[in-house]
Amino acid sequence: MSSPKKSPLYDRYLRIQKRKLWLIGLSRLLMLAVIILLWELAALWKWIDPMLTSKPSQLLPSFLELVLEGSLLRHTWISGLETIVGIVISMLLGTAIAIVFWWSSFASKVLEPYIVVLNALPKVALGPIFYIWLGDRYSIYGMAVAISIIVTIIMVESGFKEISKTKLKLMESFGATRLQMLRMVLLPASVPHFIATLKVNVGLTLVGVVMGEFLSSKAGLGYLIIYGGQVFQMNLVMVSIMMLALLSVIMYGIVNLLARYAMKKYHYET
Repeated sequence: MSSPKKSPLYDRYLRIQKRKLWLIGLSRLLMLAVIILLWELAALWKWIDPMLTSKPSQLLPSFLELVLEGSLLRHTWISGLETIVGIVISMLLGTAIAIVFWWSSFASKVLEPYIVVLNALPKVALGPIFYIWLGDRYSIYGMAVAISIIVTIIMVESGFKEISKTKLKLMESFGATRLQMLRMVLLPASVPHFIATLKVNVGLTLVGVVMGEFLSSKAGLGYLIIYGGQVFQMNLVMVSIMMLALLSVIMYGIVNLLARYAMKKYHYET
């Protein structure tokens, strides 16, 4: 049986949408090129001091030198691994705590004020504590988790509360246990909330990793930024910041791929 023929109007709509996507992508690249050009010209014409800000034409040789040395990729890998571990721990632990809050309204009412206080607390103040408790290496994971776990709890719990209570009441009327409601309704229906939380956690956890590396690490992109500032090598600082930006883009892209897979698996519209 042949597939139904698309109408001319629908084909025109698809072409317009594809043209819009191309236009958006080209506009983004053009904006990036303009920013880089303005940066280079500002340094060339002495609007800014290249000793303090570096300039794009100096970054490429510095980047190639660091890549050939192997140090840049090693530090990027370390920061990336720390971020991934922090995201996984935050998502698992934060989701588990959100489930406890959903399971027990008593626990939710008792502990929610502490969650609010911890969310408002500047996490950088915890850095010295984590350094003493966990040492210079594991304190980075502590900072990463501390920054992202509270947001994970709040967002996942908020997602649980938005789930239709009618479905849960229906399952309860059929004799479903609380564990069955959690497994069969609550978790599958919360997939969009998990994805949204994961996207937020990419940025938050990377911030926590860099903050931890600022305070205690001897490796990672945060360490390179601090070291470059101390020895006044702004090329090293700027290259490290560019690698952080690239790392965040790659991780966000991976999360988007996971999101598409999860949305298709659980039959959500993308």
